[in-house]
Amino acid sequence: MALTKSDLERFKKKLIDEKKRLEKELGVIARPDVSSNDNYKAVYEDMGTHKDENATEVEEYVGNVAVERMLEEQLQAVNNSLGKIKNGNYGICEVCGGEIRKERLEVHPSARRCMKCAG
Repeated sequence: MALTKSDLERFKKKLIDEKKRLEKELGVIARPDVSSNDNYKAVYEDMGTHKDENATEVEEYVGNVAVERMLEEQLQAVNNSLGKIKNGNYGICEVCGGEIRKERLEVHPSARRCMKCAG
């Protein structure tokens, strides 16, 4: 069953809300990379010069880099889905070209594959 205009508007709103949430979370641990769209760089916080402080800085930074990459990938998927809505090919599986079921998109609006191809 093809997505209706109402469905597309609902998914677009969900995706925009998700984009705002992801950008807010990224803003806590990273800053936008001005040389590239949708890319961020984790912030390295200088806590001091003591050995223990330096270890804490590195540990926190490594954790932030991992979280930043995960959030950035999610943000790119959301932006990709918003582009698909704009281009008229949202809800189409990138592998088989079949329709992604509405129920899957309700749970995961940035899904790129149908359930058959995702597994």
